[in-house]
Amino acid sequence: MLRTVVASLFVFLALSGGSRAAEKSAFDKPSMEAYLRHQFMLPASLKVIVGDPKPSEVAGLMAVDITVTDGRNMNQQVQFLVSKDGKKILQSKVLDIRESPFANDLKLLRTEGAPVAGPPAAPVTLVVFSDFQCQFCKEEAKTLRANLEKTYPTDVKMVFKAFPLEQIHPWAKTAAMIGQCVHRLNQGAFWQFHDWIFDQQSQISLENVKPKSLEFANSHGVDSLQLTQCIDGKLTEKDIERSEGEARALQINQTPTLFVNGRRLVGNVPWEQLKQVIDYEVDYSKKERAAKKDEACCEVKLAIPVK
Repeated sequence: MLRTVVASLFVFLALSGGSRAAEKSAFDKPSMEAYLRHQFMLPASLKVIVGDPKPSEVAGLMAVDITVTDGRNMNQQVQFLVSKDGKKILQSKVLDIRESPFANDLKLLRTEGAPVAGPPAAPVTLVVFSDFQCQFCKEEAKTLRANLEKTYPTDVKMVFKAFPLEQIHPWAKTAAMIGQCVHRLNQGAFWQFHDWIFDQQSQISLENVKPKSLEFANSHGVDSLQLTQCIDGKLTEKDIERSEGEARALQINQTPTLFVNGRRLVGNVPWEQLKQVIDYEVDYSKKERAAKKDEACCEVKLAIPVK
């Protein structure tokens, strides 16, 4: 949808017709909405909310947030830069050369309280937004679990973030909440639950996800009474809703979506392709650390006694 816009493409924003269009200079919300609906074939069932223009980081251009929503689960936001006369629009990322090229996404990624596998001080962090009922997530999970720790025992840590797509996966959010309950009660057992529920995916339903999860608990050292209390009390619902909110803020609309030190990879990424990205980030982080060490090593201090 909106994400298919080619970055850095300037387009002419047609205002209302004839000579009146030439006279009209201020930014016009209805014209912006009509233009985007036409360009991206947005149906009437989707609501397009055009935000108020605000100052942008680029001189001479205003920032306008566009939100597309179905009023239920789908809520996607994209920012456009608009000329002050309202006639030119641009969709592109504003980057600061002093920061990571992925700084905008890195600022939105939150990993506190999420399940983590791998060394805490690893130079590369892989964050995966996943859905336990998603077939492609299952395949990517198998790839990651089979290869990541074996190939990068000290260089990569993986963070799991739940993004259940409830509109198409009816038991995904319940499973995500149960998984977070398991993580709260026994952090080591989370990844066993992660592997187990993906393996059981075809056997799980909304009706049996809880009893089957309790069977898992009984055989994997998780207190089933405490797990029942966590599930029935929906004690981790807010955790999952925060994760969902982060995914929407990152404009994720497909699972799995991976971030390798902030570098976004969408879909079921083959191991060969993913390994190339990780290798690059591992090498880059080592060079960056070496460069910082070289800078630190050359500092000169005068031997002035301090009383």
